[in-house]
Amino acid sequence: METEPRSLKAVFADAEAQRIALETQAFTPNSQQYADAISSAIKNYQESLHLISHLSLFSRNESLEDLSTSDLPLLLINYHLAELSQKLPTPSLPERKRILTSARDFYERFLHLLDSYSLLTPQSAKLLEAYTSSPSTFSTANSSDPTVRRNAKIANFQTEKALRQKLEYLRGRPEYGATEDEDIPSGAGDEEVVREVYLANLAYRVHLTFNALDSLNREMEILSMAPSQPPPSTQQNQQQAEDDRRRRGITSDGSYNDRLDIMNRALGGKGGPILSQQGKPLQPFTLLASRQEIAKGVFRPSHNLPTMTIDEYLEEERRRGGIIEGGGEASGQVPEPDEDDYEKAEKEMYKARAWDEFVEENPRGAGNTINRG
Repeated sequence: METEPRSLKAVFADAEAQRIALETQAFTPNSQQYADAISSAIKNYQESLHLISHLSLFSRNESLEDLSTSDLPLLLINYHLAELSQKLPTPSLPERKRILTSARDFYERFLHLLDSYSLLTPQSAKLLEAYTSSPSTFSTANSSDPTVRRNAKIANFQTEKALRQKLEYLRGRPEYGATEDEDIPSGAGDEEVVREVYLANLAYRVHLTFNALDSLNREMEILSMAPSQPPPSTQQNQQQAEDDRRRRGITSDGSYNDRLDIMNRALGGKGGPILSQQGKPLQPFTLLASRQEIAKGVFRPSHNLPTMTIDEYLEEERRRGGIIEGGGEASGQVPEPDEDDYEKAEKEMYKARAWDEFVEENPRGAGNTINRG
């Protein structure tokens, strides 16, 4: 049984629901589920464009008054395609460039479609003319003067803030009949208010489009300066060949064997070659007897490790007589006097007094009779 073709309204509603789910639900970045959700939304938006073209819904011979209010959200399809396509995972630089080029085309179609219905403000029309004349160098602050660029960015931010606040105010009016998703009214709102909200949303998206084109050009400049990458298979093969040469101790040109260098680095030695091209030693190295000794030193640190513990060192010093134990006069330490031992304190006092008397009776130099005049 053949499936009945879906209507434009149904396809566009599915695309909008998928886009809103991507913005509100938590997806793991770069996951397959996230990529599938983006691809499904893009597919429905592209199908909507095909149906619009088949129905000849938009025409250059029409004016804004000829468009029904329910058809105004369809003008945003190219904008949504540009935004969604840039969120697709990109495994390589060429693929990213292709996606950015595709997003640029969608942005251009969105702007030119709105321009055909005179929906661009004079300022936006001027920006579109500047972009058309030089798409790859377009910038919202086209000046080399830092002050001018700063003022332009401030004005751009203020304009974006004003457009966003106006849109939020209009969506908050009861006459709009907003649902949980503010982009889709319930259908019970006042048509004039709904139309005004749609037009305000279009003006806001136009402003975001010019900012996106500016950022897109900056990203393209960065990608153009990136070095070209070989295919993944070629790059993997080159890495495997390099690893094999290093394991065998052979340089890329095959003219010099650096096996000693590899062993020296593994054992924590200095970097650089050990032998010159003529075989002359350039730095000291150690020859080991077996591979087992080499293997033991692979993960050893660059500094010298201790050969004994502190207890072993003290035991060795004690054995050699380098440690005096027991205290007393041999230790050279003067014990602190005991304040409660009065007899000892009295002996010390008399001893000090006798020494003072001896010093008074025998002044310094009194016994030196040779140098007396």
